[in-house]
Parts: sequence; C-alpha cells; structure tokens
Amino acid sequence: MSKTILFFTFVISALLSVSAQAQKATSYSKKIDSIITASTPLKFNGVVLVSQNGKTKYLKANGYKDFEKKVALKADDQFEIMSNSKQITAVLILQAAEQEKLDLRTPIKKYLPKLTQPWADTITIHNLLNHTHGITDLEKPTAFKAGTQFKYGNLSYMLLGEILQNTTGKSFTELANSLFKRIKMEKTFVYNSKNNQALVPGYRSEHNQFEKVEKSFLNDDIAPAAGIISTVEDLAKWDQALFKGKLLSPQFQKLILTPSTFSQHDVFGKESMGFGYNIRFIKEAGLSYYAVTGLGDGFTCLNVYFPSTDTSLVILENQMPRNSQHWSFQEAAIKNVVLKSISSK
Repeated sequence: MSKTILFFTFVISALLSVSAQAQKATSYSKKIDSIITASTPLKFNGVVLVSQNGKTKYLKANGYKDFEKKVALKADDQFEIMSNSKQITAVLILQAAEQEKLDLRTPIKKYLPKLTQPWADTITIHNLLNHTHGITDLEKPTAFKAGTQFKYGNLSYMLLGEILQNTTGKSFTELANSLFKRIKMEKTFVYNSKNNQALVPGYRSEHNQFEKVEKSFLNDDIAPAAGIISTVEDLAKWDQALFKGKLLSPQFQKLILTPSTFSQHDVFGKESMGFGYNIRFIKEAGLSYYAVTGLGDGFTCLNVYFPSTDTSLVILENQMPRNSQHWSFQEAAIKNVVLKSISSK
C-alpha cells in the first residue's frame, strides 16, 4: 500500500472517529435537552454541565432565577450546593492531617475538649468524615457504637469545621476560600450571614408551582456541612483538581478514593454501594464512578465524575420538590443519559 493511500486511510479513519464522537455528544445533548424542557412530572429549573478532559461539552440553563420577576437563570449563576460542601470540608481535614495538625484515628475529645459526653473519647475524625459516628445530639448518648452503622447528617461536618479552627488556627471560611482561590474557582465562596452576595434563591415546588424559600437554614455554623455557594463550571474545576490528585499527597489521595462504609441513594439504585469521605463509589452499567449529592433549602445538586473518560456531570437546581418521590428525578435521568453514552463507547 502506497504512502498516499495510507495517509488518506488515516485521515478518513480520524474523521470517522471525530464524527462518531460528535454524534454521541449530539445524542446525549438532545436527550438532556428533552429532559430539562419537559413539563412532566415536574419542570427542571437549573443548570447542567457536561465536561470532558477539562473542556465543556454541554452547558445549558433552563428556568428562572427569580420566578416573581421572571429573571432567567444564567449558566454562571451561583447556587447553594448543599451537602456537596462536605466534600470540600473533607479535603481540608485531610490536608490538615497531611500537615500533622490532626490524626484521623484519634478520638475527637482531643480536638473538641468542650464535649462532655463519654462518646467523645471513642469517636474519631474518621467516624465524623464517613458518617459512622452515631451522634444525634451533643448532649445525648450516641444512637449506635462508632463504626458499626452509617447515618448521614450535618452535625458531624459542623464539628469538623470546629476541629479545623482548633487545629489550624484558621476559620473554615478562611481555609475554604483560600483553596478556591488556589484552583481558580472564582465564583465559589463560603456563605456568610453578613454578605451572601448574589446567590440564586431557592424554591420549593409542587405541581410546577414554585414558592420561594424566604428563610434559609444557612448560617455560619452549618457552612462546613452545607454552606458553599458555587457554579457548575467551578465544580467541574473542583473535580479536575480533586480526582487528578492536585489537592492531596498520594497517601491521602488513596485514602479519599477508598470507600470505608456503605450507603444507598435512589439516584444510583436500590443497593448499598461504597461511601467514604463524602464521596459515593458507584458501579453501574459496567462503569465505576464517583458522585456526591445535595438536597435541601430549595436546592437540588448532583456532581458525578467518570474517571474512565475524565468526564464531569454537574447539575445545580434552585428547586426542591415537596413530593419526595420527585427528589433528584431529573438529576437521575440526566445521569443515566450520560452514563449510557459513556458505557456504550
């Protein structure tokens, strides 16, 4: 075969490959479009981003930032990311552990001497990170022995915020905002009651009627658990930094990417799957991937990272359905579309 024929064969093959990839992207783009523009069972009100290799492949906003004034959402609007905030707190804790300012297996009494319950001498930072602590109230006995069960909640991450303050001498806000600056998350910040900036308001929805959440549960204390404000593009930057080992040493990177308990979430099926330091470890359709979810205060959030194709799917909605059967409904549907596209390659 001549060099000329070989050259043209290579060019045609390359063009066909590009064309096939474009068709796949177009395929999931159209399917996502149909999900976010549908009216049943409820309207989607938020922003969707799909990025691959750090480059945006799909980015659209649908719905309103302000329903009363009919102000449309923009792709770079800032949302409460709810429990997605915990993943950031976990990284800050591991960075402090790297610096030997705390030890993950040491009982928390050492770092929170104000605690008076006996369980403070047995529960470790590790237990707080993966929600196996059993604490329901700081003044009451635990619901179960540390490490024996999983129970998700905000309290443990609020305690982790205090531990960061006591061990580093810096507030959670200082540490987190410094981290955001480092990885150029320019539209991400920690909620502050004195300056909430221009974040999108949250809404409760039912039968496609939207009611603004007039009194947010956000306060300065809950920030390490659910108080980060961000955008879809900034969270994609977070994925690139976290999952490519830019935030932690190899030792602690391995730790954060290792499940240490089990948890079930309807977005990913009815079976319990791996759970670690606020990262879900999912195996579905022949793929292993990472995910984090958030819900509450009039917001719904999902951030999924598929390492096999270096793909992030980030969804931020400023609505939370009153009907629990509809929680994360579109998030799950969009995730399934992207998952199918990746798994069929």
